Amino acid sequence: MTTIKIDDKEYDFDKLSDEAKAQLVSLQFCDQELQRLQAQAAAYQTARIAYAKALNEALTPAMGDKITFN
Repeated sequence: MTTIKIDDKEYDFDKLSDEAKAQLVSLQFCDQELQRLQAQAAAYQTARIAYAKALNEALTPAMGDKITFN
């Protein structure tokens, strides 16, 4: 027997209606996609910081001043 917990209440998965099972699958898909997108956003933010640093280093000899990025 597989149970799932929603809002501190346990449900027997096999006893859920087909509609409830479909909604649960959709919710799980959304949660997985959100996790994937958050990890992807973190990777892009890390890359952006590296590119900004490299740009700053490339511009410093030419400009004489360091620049900052938001």
